[in-house]
Parts: sequence; C-alpha cells; structure tokens
Amino acid sequence: MPHAFQDSLPIFTFAASDEAEAAAPVGGRQPSYIRDHRQRLRDRFMAGGASALPDYELLELVLFRAIPRQDVKPLARALIDHFGDFNRVLSAPPAALGKVKGVGDAVIVELKVVEAAAHRMARSRVMARHVVSSWDALLDYCHTVMAHRDTEQFRILYLDTKNTLIADEEQARGTIDHVPVYPREVVKRALELNAASLILVHNHPSGDPTPSQADIAMTAQIAAAARALGLTVHDHLIIGKSRELSFRAEGLL
Repeated sequence: MPHAFQDSLPIFTFAASDEAEAAAPVGGRQPSYIRDHRQRLRDRFMAGGASALPDYELLELVLFRAIPRQDVKPLARALIDHFGDFNRVLSAPPAALGKVKGVGDAVIVELKVVEAAAHRMARSRVMARHVVSSWDALLDYCHTVMAHRDTEQFRILYLDTKNTLIADEEQARGTIDHVPVYPREVVKRALELNAASLILVHNHPSGDPTPSQADIAMTAQIAAAARALGLTVHDHLIIGKSRELSFRAEGLL
C-alpha cells in the first residue's frame, strides 16, 4: 500500500446516465422551468451559503453539471433517501452510487470530485502545522475523511520533534467492524520518516466511537513498540458519525 496520501479516483467516461439522456428534450434545449429553478437555487446559495439549502437542494447544485438538461430534483431526493444525507452521498462507494436509478458515470465523477476537494481542503489546514495549535482543524479533517465511510480505515499521523504534522498515511483498510493493524509496520514507517511521535486514528462505521477490547489491546501494543524505539504515541482517536473518542482523554493511553 502506498505510504503517501493519495486522492485516488476511479476512471469513468464522462457520459450522462441512460435515464438522463432519455429525459433530455429534443434538440438539447433546456426547458425554461428547469433553467429558472436552477437559477433560483444558485441565487439562494450565493446569498445565504450552504446553510440556506437543505441537503437535497445542495446536491442538486452538484448534479447540475453532470446532468445539464434534466430536472435533477427527483434524483437528488432519491440519493438522499437511499444514503441518508449529503455527506453519505458524497462518501458512498462508486459501485453503490451506480445502483441508484438515474446515476451514470458523469454523476459519480462529479460526486467524487466534490468529495476529493473537501478532503484536500481539510487536509491543507493541518499538514505542516503544529498539532496542538490546530487540534480542532485536525479533528475536522479526520471527520471529513473518515466519519462517513462504510468500512474501517486506520490512519497514522506522524509528527516531528516540534509536534508538526509531517505525514498522514493510510495504514490499512478493513471490513465494517475490523481493520488489520501491524504495530511493527507502524513504528518502522515512523523511523523511515524520522518522526518523533504519532497519532493513531481509525473510524467506527457503526457511528459509535466506543473502543472495543481489540482496539485497546492494539493501541497498547503499538505504544509499547513505539516506546522501545524512543517514539511517543500522543493519542488514538476513534471517529464516529458525529463525535470522536480520545484514548488520552479517556485515560486509556
């Protein structure tokens, strides 16, 4: 698995869905009621920001580019109904998105581009910055990247002697309730990066960040391996749907 953070997106052909093409008006002209509706949404967004729009209307704005001549409100509502909210639509796997009627390659690409942009913006607020002074931004980044995943992911945040974040790497991916982690690989990578300390982060797709006994045992093993090499494990964060749990704050580390 590559150690550098990567935004990897699947390759798709930029074609509208069959449903979109079938619904497109003859001659390719956009009906005036669709054009007027889209302009009203754009105006409301520019005047009031994202908070002025419910999830399905914000999703409509994203879908406008993928499906230029069709009323996308039914599809936006269908996606929200299927996945739950705007964030879960963006973070849904391409294969799952493709199962929703009306979703073609162009829609999937548009959603994945928006997701990647959100991840990159959140990450830019924490990389090469002092972790203590940017802790809230770090938590925001972890939630943006991990809170809505449907499988577990384990990330390591590596810090230098000044507690500046020098690397953010995905160590492993797993299933809905398990992710394999190898303490030896974690500390080996820290030495390769000349890191002085690290923060462990993983998500619980169930939404409940309460640590399992396996989580606690694994953290103890990594902390022991790190101490043997003069490294410090500052914390282990478990990211849930709406909150996180800190091993350090809970007295587990």
